[in-house]
Order: sequence, then structure tokens, then C-alpha cells
Amino acid sequence: MSASPDTLAKPSPAPPPAELDPGRLRIVPVRRTGQWAAAVVVLVLLALALNSVVHNDAFQWGVVGDYFATTAVLRGLWLTLWLTALVMALGFALGTLLAIMRLSDNPVLRSVSWGYVWLFRSTPILVQLLFWFNIGALYPQILGVKTVNLLSPVAVAVIGLTLHEAAYAAEVVRGGILSVERGQIEAAQSLGLGRWRRLRRIVLPQAMRSIVPPAGNMLIGTLKGTSIVSIIAVNDLLYSVQLVYHRTYQVVPLLLVATLWYVVVTSVLSVGQYYLERHYGRGAR
Repeated sequence: MSASPDTLAKPSPAPPPAELDPGRLRIVPVRRTGQWAAAVVVLVLLALALNSVVHNDAFQWGVVGDYFATTAVLRGLWLTLWLTALVMALGFALGTLLAIMRLSDNPVLRSVSWGYVWLFRSTPILVQLLFWFNIGALYPQILGVKTVNLLSPVAVAVIGLTLHEAAYAAEVVRGGILSVERGQIEAAQSLGLGRWRRLRRIVLPQAMRSIVPPAGNMLIGTLKGTSIVSIIAVNDLLYSVQLVYHRTYQVVPLLLVATLWYVVVTSVLSVGQYYLERHYGRGAR
């Protein structure tokens, strides 16, 4: 009696080839020869550049070390830091006011704010400083007060840099306010919060997440930008080293002294900006 086809034993499947067996596969990492070669070339070039800077006698590193922490340089550094902090504080206070005016429903306030930002962003900061420095030639008297020698070089630097900084700060603050979701403002309105309380308690804290990064960049830019006040004889860091190398004729090492101090301060400010961004960005993670 022959067996039915259903009762016939089915052949067992053939075992997979050894090269397809997952347990016997060998994982081969991707070779990134080009990336490693490029990295080696870059490191070699950096090493050569660093070696040329360190061993080049023209840099006069001994002179740099002698003047790095002198009283004159530290006094100029202190004025640079003080001027930067004051300009940033006043600039952002005025810039916040201008941003609020720009977002106002009043067309006159919007126009004035827009015109201010347009004017001060359209003219170079050096030209603005020179105008304020020569205010006596433009307006010999204001309200019966003689303006000749009325403003000291430091006062001119504070006024000029603050007005210039406020124009950029206004756009930074305005962008931060616009980044806050409309629903947050509507929720605050539904709770009966007034306009200024909404701005202070709801809008600005959330806007800081978008304000801090460009504000940090502005702070570093202002720190370096204060060097321009040396043109009106403000005794900042750059002007202090200029006074020294005009006497000693050691231009390169004294410029390196100022450069190294700028690098140190901007590095510290960058670390502070990182932690401040992380603080205000907690709710976004």
C-alpha cells in the first residue's frame, strides 16, 4: 500500500551558508581613511603654526611676560571691563524700552522706535563717537549750557556705545518676545494679568531662552568693540598698551599683551554664557 502524499516526510530546509549565519558574521568597521588623513594633516599644520609662534624671537615672549600684569595694563583692563558692563546694562535697558515701543499698538511709538534702530544701525560706531566727541562744534550751546569740553572722553564713550548698543539690543529683545507662543499671552490675559505684569512675569522669562545667546554674543562683541574708544584717548586696555609701545617701540609684544587679555576675558564670558543658556533652556528639554 503506497503512502499518501500528505504522509510523505517533507525535506528539512538546508542550513544557511556560513557567511549568512548571524552567529558567525564578522562585523567590519567602516574605514574612514580620508577623515583620519585630514585630521592628521590639520594637527600637523597646527603643530607647525604653534611651534613657529612659540619659537619665533620676533614675538618677544619675555617682554610679554614682563608687561602682562603691570599696573598700567591692569588699569586699562579694569576700565574696559567697567565700560563693557555699563554699556551693556544701559544698552539693554534702553533696547528693551525700544522693543516694547516697536511692538506697541501706537503708530507714533512704533515709528520712533523703528527710526532709532534704523539710524543707529546704519552709521558706523566710529562716526557716532566722533560726532559726540565734537558735539561742541555742532551745538555750541544747549539750553544755555556751553557744550565745549562738557563731555569727557569717557562720557563720550559711554553715550556713544550705549546708543549704538541699544539699537541692536532692541532687535534682540523684540525677537525674543515674538518667540513666545501666543497661547501663553492669551492664558495670562484670561487670568486677568495686566499688560506690564504679563510682560514681566510671563513673556520676558520665556523670551530669555531666545535672548541670551545673541545677548552673549553682543557682550563679547562689546568687550572687543570698546577698543575703538582709544581713538578718542580713553585709557582702555588697548590705549594703555599703545602708550607703552609708543615709548618703548615694542609694538608686537605689547599688542600680544592686549590680545591675551581679550582672549582670557572672552573665554570666561563664554563659559558664563553656556551656563546661563543651560539655565534658561531647562524647560525646552
